[in-house]
Amino acid sequence: MAGETTTGVEPSTADTPEGPIARIRNALEGPNTLGNSRAFWVAFVALVGFLFVYPALRTTYYVSNTAFLLASAFLGLSLGLVWGYAGIFSFGQVAFYGVAGYTFGVVSINITGPLGTVAGMAVAVFVAAAFAFLIGYFMFYGGVSDVYVAIITLAVTLVLNTFMGQTAGDEWAIGAARLGGFNGMTEIPSLALGVGGTAVRIADVPYYYFVVGTLLLTYLGLRVLVNSDIGYVMVGIRENEERTELFGYDTQRVKLGTFTLGGALAGFGGVVYASWGNYIDPSVFGLTFAALPIIWVATGGRKWLSGAVIGTYVVSFISQKLSVFGGGFSQVILGGLLLVVILGLPEGFVPQIHARLPWLLDRLPNGGDSS
Repeated sequence: MAGETTTGVEPSTADTPEGPIARIRNALEGPNTLGNSRAFWVAFVALVGFLFVYPALRTTYYVSNTAFLLASAFLGLSLGLVWGYAGIFSFGQVAFYGVAGYTFGVVSINITGPLGTVAGMAVAVFVAAAFAFLIGYFMFYGGVSDVYVAIITLAVTLVLNTFMGQTAGDEWAIGAARLGGFNGMTEIPSLALGVGGTAVRIADVPYYYFVVGTLLLTYLGLRVLVNSDIGYVMVGIRENEERTELFGYDTQRVKLGTFTLGGALAGFGGVVYASWGNYIDPSVFGLTFAALPIIWVATGGRKWLSGAVIGTYVVSFISQKLSVFGGGFSQVILGGLLLVVILGLPEGFVPQIHARLPWLLDRLPNGGDSS
């Protein structure tokens, strides 16, 4: 600032363009993410601080339920990355979510102890990513157009739903893990980190902190990605793939990489879900569940990571309350909400709130000036 230049004091290294804080902000900020101001980061740190003290303010039930709602954000982020940034409308992100959940169950049941859960998590995320890579390779290098991508991904999900529903017999077991058909796979162990007696079981409050920590790292990591050169190419593909390809970019390769990463993110969400309830069933491949990530992301704002996270949490919270008070009408109400958002707020509610913040601050006492 002007007053600081006359003091003769050298500016702090952290405040210069070459300082570490400036380099971190340059990596995290850009036109592909909302929130590129100091006020945003102050509010972000305050929110993270609140999330870390939240277990001390609420009972274990509310903490566990909040962790479950936050865990859904991994699935929302996976679709937000694939659809919102690369323009790939996938109706089947839940396929990778469910495949990873079942894989985690099979591995962790057959390999007991903390080693089994850690190995199960790694194998499950790898299988989900490999599955996404396989499907994406044939779609993108096969010249499948946008609308058929949605149809193919939905078809894969429904095939998995039908197949897993008929795996109730004794012959449908992998080692000690029984797939269970429509009854689902039970006795999936909770995540545990450590060795032997020093292992920490990731359940209840530790599970909450695990979800908050991994979600925070995922969100920040994706901010770096979408504001990098690869992120600009992804957005270019979303806006005009042919023109982006004319500039010399391998759009098929970028789409395949984005789709694979989205599959891995969804797979991690499936692992977190299966370890939370110690259970998974074929409903994760159902049409109703397949539509939910689309509602989450479209409502929050598909072109922004924060929109995917906030939209997922808010809509999941509303859906949970509606299932208690609204009964069978909860899905109808959610469908109506999606129509309202598409017709009235096509960019989602988070970007609209962000755009109106300066207008709201100007109407606060002293024009929103806190100095």
